[in-house]
Amino acid sequence: MLTLSDLSLQRGGTWLLEGASLTIQPGQRVAIVGANGAGKSSLFQLLLGQLSPERGQISLPGGCRIAHMAQEVHASARSARDFILDGDHELRHLEAELAQAEAADDHQAMARIHGELDLREAWAAGRRAETLMRGLGFAEADADRPVSDFSGGWRIRLNLAQALMRPSDFLLLDEPTNHLDLDACFWLENWLRRYPGTLLFISHDRDFMDRVATHLVHFDRRKLEAYTGNYSAFERQRSERLAQQQAGYERQQARIAEIQGFIDRFKAKATKARQAQSRVKALERMEMIAPAHVDSPFNFEFPVAEKVSNPLLSIRQGQAGHGDTVVLAPLDLTLLPGSRIGLLGPNGAGKSTLIDALRGQGALLAGERTTGEHLAVGYFAQHQLESLDLDASPFLHLQRLAPTASEQSIRNFLGGFNFHGDDALAAIRNFSGGEKARVALAVIAWQRPNLLLLDEPTNHLDLEMRQALTMALQAFDGAIVLVSHDRHLLRNTVDEFWLVNEGRVTDYEGDLEDYERWLADRRKDEVAAPRRPSAAAMPAGKVASSASGGAESSDERRERKRAEAGLRQKLSPFRKRQAQLEQQMDQLQSALCEVEERLADPEIYAPENKDRLKTLLARQAEQKRLLETAELEWLDVCETVERMELELG
Repeated sequence: MLTLSDLSLQRGGTWLLEGASLTIQPGQRVAIVGANGAGKSSLFQLLLGQLSPERGQISLPGGCRIAHMAQEVHASARSARDFILDGDHELRHLEAELAQAEAADDHQAMARIHGELDLREAWAAGRRAETLMRGLGFAEADADRPVSDFSGGWRIRLNLAQALMRPSDFLLLDEPTNHLDLDACFWLENWLRRYPGTLLFISHDRDFMDRVATHLVHFDRRKLEAYTGNYSAFERQRSERLAQQQAGYERQQARIAEIQGFIDRFKAKATKARQAQSRVKALERMEMIAPAHVDSPFNFEFPVAEKVSNPLLSIRQGQAGHGDTVVLAPLDLTLLPGSRIGLLGPNGAGKSTLIDALRGQGALLAGERTTGEHLAVGYFAQHQLESLDLDASPFLHLQRLAPTASEQSIRNFLGGFNFHGDDALAAIRNFSGGEKARVALAVIAWQRPNLLLLDEPTNHLDLEMRQALTMALQAFDGAIVLVSHDRHLLRNTVDEFWLVNEGRVTDYEGDLEDYERWLADRRKDEVAAPRRPSAAAMPAGKVASSASGGAESSDERRERKRAEAGLRQKLSPFRKRQAQLEQQMDQLQSALCEVEERLADPEIYAPENKDRLKTLLARQAEQKRLLETAELEWLDVCETVERMELELG
């Protein structure tokens, strides 16, 4: 287990922890949350031995293997596959030893090393690395590309894959979902839920924490507060602790009553029916906000545009893409005031291309784009941060847009984004990624758009800022088109989904849970058969379907499909048993944690509690035995599933 005892840490003259204590049991999956700058990443540096505390102790089991996700990777000529394999240090060490033994013609050493490599299944290491790459959204051809070919976001995915490749007892992940799309988030959740060691991860993605975490640690007033359960459970428990701070929550309830009053008055009037319906949807979204965020430093809104056109924007018979390549066609879309659309689709399907076509930035290769007279677009994407003037302050960015605005009005507006006092006047050159993102959002809101096109707006934003953005979008009266891997943001701000897939944009009738199942089925289909060429692979103006030459004969295809169907039928009970064992291990781990929490109570060791202590110790031993048995069976089943899936592939 990991134990922190009376720990105190300061950075740059600021105390991050003072007398903090924490115990983490083996097998727990612990989400680390807290405000930016609270010390979450510093805690990881302590565990990695890169920092030393001012006071207190850190205790880890002897021989504990720690894997962590690096935040940066330098350009390298090494292939992506080799870079990921480098994460398995012991494998690389054995390979180096083997090379030395071969050079020395030492047959005894060679035999020993080959035996160790065989025990480690080194022959399958390359396939394991490629499996990690596929799960994180890389194409098959990417495995042989040099690391230097990838952009910063994709290099972070390589760092994540390298950390997952390394055998470990403790896994430390800092913001693993940043720069992932929704498909990769689903895959990573499933991988981490099966991870047999102890997981500590920093995240600002509520749904990701809800799906992965069994426990949560909150940095609060320089202490570490431990909670049992996922993020939603933490929110509920913390809300109870913050009962005396309900003023903000009560204001929200008053707003709900105001909206409900409008609905009750006007829902029966034809002239007001549309407005009443929009408020019904706003009310449904607003009710999901928890009072645990009443102490947030952020409180802003997207002001209402003075004039609105109807429709705002339409594209007819459009083709969108880049250069000579058509990615999406045909496009027939209309955006009306009040439209709230979330874009879904696999990585590379064209969601960002669609956003570019909607905003009229060169992606529309053919067709007609018609805009309303009063269209005002607010656009956010990560590369927008690069266009900010690094030598200008947040204040100056807004002042340039409205030279006649008063200083106080600009300061008040920036205060909602937590830029107060000197921070509002500081050059943004040294701002963090999250602070720059807040500046970019403030610039957008200041211009009073009636159409928001948002491409992954939550990267680098902490939980409180994400919650504030969610609330601001809920109250926004204009149209929204949103791409995000943050399911909480999608679920609480959009009313409908468009699916971007295989060169087309279509209405998606399901919800995010349906979409997850759709993705899972799609991955199975890709294993069973090659993908059909999409519009993304076709030259401009040629979006008709085409058959690939040299395809297998119909008899061969039928025989292959029969063989694959038989193998899938054999695989099915193993997958079912795998899921049963995962559920069983979760239940056993929860029961074990409950027993160990009771054993952590000093009163249990009092003489009068001798019988209770004996019972708890016996129960602890039994839970550990059952958990170990289940884990051993689970590992055997996983190996069988992986082997059969490779045969399918």
